[in-house]
Amino acid sequence: MFRILDARRLASDVKWFRIKAPLAARNRQPGQFVILRLEEGGERIPLTMAAADRESGTIELIVKAIGATTKHLCELEAGDDIADIMGPLGKPTEIHACEHAVLVGGGVGTAVIYPLAPALREAGCFVTAITGGRTHDLVVLEAELRSVCDDVCVTTDDGSYGFKGNVADRLEELLSNATKPVGVVYAAGPVPMMRAVCDRTRPHKIRTIVSLNPIMVDGTGMCGGCRITVGGQQVFACVDGPEFDGHEVDFDELADRLTAYRTQERTALERFEREHGHACASTRLTTA
Repeated sequence: MFRILDARRLASDVKWFRIKAPLAARNRQPGQFVILRLEEGGERIPLTMAAADRESGTIELIVKAIGATTKHLCELEAGDDIADIMGPLGKPTEIHACEHAVLVGGGVGTAVIYPLAPALREAGCFVTAITGGRTHDLVVLEAELRSVCDDVCVTTDDGSYGFKGNVADRLEELLSNATKPVGVVYAAGPVPMMRAVCDRTRPHKIRTIVSLNPIMVDGTGMCGGCRITVGGQQVFACVDGPEFDGHEVDFDELADRLTAYRTQERTALERFEREHGHACASTRLTTA
């Protein structure tokens, strides 16, 4: 069992956890993830480690409550236990040293880009982060990003805070006006957002690394659930990624594969809502 040591809400449907997981904490590198299971026989969900502390043996996870398992997880508090945490999994982020690196995070994708900033600054990069949400109250980790980045740009779809628009629009503006030439862009978030980021960087021929979130079960490449096409080749996100050259990713295939179990996901969510007495706020379950 893995004990939750601390938990707090970052937004109405986003929660931060600090969990005792010594093995994962000791070996974790930026870009890697864990697969957790709340209980015996439960769903396995992949989650990026936003941070890890080797001395205390703890990891930090940021979870968006969307489907049955993530909603259940977000109801847990300090002192509760999680049945299984396996990791670290996946390849660590490849740090590309350059004059100016840009990190783009959409929603809880910000938890993926956050640990990259210190590594990029250590490599000598000037680091700009672009993060956003639909509204101001859905922007997460702004203060944390400001503590590790040289500059932070916040966007909101409704213009309630920061730049009015989405992160891809803000990136396009930055690329057009940057005083320091951008050498690499790292992006994490919803598939349409990552595709839009790649569309903005492609004309500039800027290396763009995306962190992908396909359906994943075992995390070892055995189940084949996370297979995607990159550069015309079939790869597995769990062992070959989760980060890939965004200009070579088949986003149409990725988006299609994410809907493969939509009926089952909807059924599981509706069952969870009935059993826990909640109004069903969403009809789609995805891992956060």
